[in-house]
Amino acid sequence: MKIVYFTHSLVSCWNHGNAHFVRGVLRELIARGHDVTAYEPAKGWSMENLLKDHGEEGLEPYRRAYPELSSTTFGKRPPLGRMLDGADLVIVHEWNDHDLVAAIGERRKRGGRFTLLFHDTHHRAVSEPKSMKAYDLSGYDGVLAFGETLADVYRGWGWGNNVFAWHEAADIRHFHPPPEEDERRGLVWIGNWGEGERTKELKEFLFTPARQAGLPLDIYGVRYHQTAKNTVRRHGGRYHGWLANAQAPEIFARHLATVHVPRRFYARMLPGIPTIRPFEALACGIPLLSAPWDDSEGLFRVGEDFLMVSNGAEMAEAMNRLKNDPDLRRSLVEHGLETIRARHTCGHRADELLDIVGRLRAPEPLRSVA
Repeated sequence: MKIVYFTHSLVSCWNHGNAHFVRGVLRELIARGHDVTAYEPAKGWSMENLLKDHGEEGLEPYRRAYPELSSTTFGKRPPLGRMLDGADLVIVHEWNDHDLVAAIGERRKRGGRFTLLFHDTHHRAVSEPKSMKAYDLSGYDGVLAFGETLADVYRGWGWGNNVFAWHEAADIRHFHPPPEEDERRGLVWIGNWGEGERTKELKEFLFTPARQAGLPLDIYGVRYHQTAKNTVRRHGGRYHGWLANAQAPEIFARHLATVHVPRRFYARMLPGIPTIRPFEALACGIPLLSAPWDDSEGLFRVGEDFLMVSNGAEMAEAMNRLKNDPDLRRSLVEHGLETIRARHTCGHRADELLDIVGRLRAPEPLRSVA
């Protein structure tokens, strides 16, 4: 099958978490023998910020980790005829320009012989619904939404059975436990500061309990303004700046545990969507602690795969338990790995994608005649 994916960026993961998952899925599809092409806009904001902050050297971790992946950039007037020629499946990510999304849909309506899917991996359907409704998806065969609650939003917009919950997952070719265990110390949190949508939660579930538990805390991410950096420092944490996602496994391997603090939109308005960080952490064999979110789809075994707490006091207690109980750490690692490998790898998501395409391509059943 010839598969074409239009992403915001495959090369840059600067404030662009979807790149993690797309890299893993495309690599899985390539390994299965599919002809995969990725396109990304020239001078996309993620790539521009990465180069501004880190130069070409910032691209090296991706290039080393994913030698089989490549992407082609396009300008303001992409040659869609050539780009879509011979495609069997085309997927367009929702961070693409409205005009491009519409133009690809128009190609499908004018006789394009490919299955066309829109891929939504963000909270904008509930946080900025006007912007999302402005996308012209009339030429699309279906929507891939990264959770059932987001899929329900699209069903409410009229997509019915042509919207599919397609969760993110771990690329276990890259995200796996270290081949040899070394000394682990303290906590690590990998996440972006953003626009203040979880500042209160970070203080309650990460900064304060880590200090109370006496655990060193390392922070990686982008968009930390000076006030944010001061907050980290005031609570005894160490801010290290941006981390290429390809380097996350080696950072996880140095630490005793990590923490998941979901953004407010996911915790309150799109429950059941954990985003990709917990998948990657569990795949790397690091114990995971989590602030509250509703695992409404039963993706994990809460309490076995990771520990979820309700408030900051419970988080401090859980951190102390992990610090002092190697058997608990070992149990969480074993159960977390078991769940990821059984249900949440990019291989599983490739299977799901191919099944979705097969269903959309299947002929309509013949209606019985009374």
